[in-house]
Amino acid sequence: MRRYGKHTDEDDIRTRPGRRNTRPRTNIRPKHEDAAEGLVLTVDRGRLTCLVEDRVVMAMKARELGRKAAVVGDRVALVGDMSGKKDTLARIVRIEERTSVLRRTADDDDPYERVVVANADQLAVVTALADPEPRPRLIDRCLVAAYAGGLDPLLVLTKSDLAPPEKLLELYGHLDIPYVVTSREELQNGTAVARVREQLDGKITAFVGHSGVGKTTLVNALVPQEQRRTTGHVNAVTGRGRHTTTSALALPLAGSDGWVIDTPGIRSFGLNHVDPSRVIHAFPDLEPGTEGCPRACSHDEPDCALDAWVAEGHADPARLYSLRRLLATRERKEGD
Repeated sequence: MRRYGKHTDEDDIRTRPGRRNTRPRTNIRPKHEDAAEGLVLTVDRGRLTCLVEDRVVMAMKARELGRKAAVVGDRVALVGDMSGKKDTLARIVRIEERTSVLRRTADDDDPYERVVVANADQLAVVTALADPEPRPRLIDRCLVAAYAGGLDPLLVLTKSDLAPPEKLLELYGHLDIPYVVTSREELQNGTAVARVREQLDGKITAFVGHSGVGKTTLVNALVPQEQRRTTGHVNAVTGRGRHTTTSALALPLAGSDGWVIDTPGIRSFGLNHVDPSRVIHAFPDLEPGTEGCPRACSHDEPDCALDAWVAEGHADPARLYSLRRLLATRERKEGD
């Protein structure tokens, strides 16, 4: 063992660097002005598949982004190897500002929100008219999330060969939501696909719906070059389907500049993150009437100014009923 005397030469002694302060830290982050632009197509266990020009590039999030996560639909800036070759990996160094965000929580008591899709123009709520039975409360929740996130809603009703659509459409007639009704035969011969495509061309559309409604089957018909597994079935006892889509995926519409984003089947749609005051923005005929409302008005109380606004003939009473039904949906469970 080497021993040192009282007057040793400090240069002679080896020291172990400390765990902290080994290098200077700074709040200045590189701007990456030469970063390439990309679109996030899907996310799987920390790896993000991105479209950069005409190449599919695998990437990971840069450490400098911290806890900020990129989701399907995000426009991002990438650096590194963007050749798209096997076993190459780029880095996402910036997530651009989002134009819209579809969020949900596990339930209404869950404080942690999850961003499902970013930058979508519209939300297509896919619902079967039978097998499984439609769930209007779940549809209402999807509509509230769309309005709060800045997406235009679209109703897609499937399996019209099993049940007529009129009763369900009557619930949403005063919301002025565009809709498409399809049957299984029409999906097979292509006529339903053509009608749905008319609503999708030139837009980024996120598809949501609970399992078994035929959502992925419709997506496969719209984007035949990208077939997703559709082996799920509806349980005869519970009336619920099995999840056949496990991760969100953005797919380009052939012959169009539109995109389809297929999302996993949902069984609940928590709205803990939604500020009820934002839902009124989806009702431009009612919004001016809220100027006389008391502070923090729920729009469903005795002093709400909307009652007088409607009574004076500024809006249809059915529109006020629809607004209040959507606002109240946070207090109800999807199966109610």
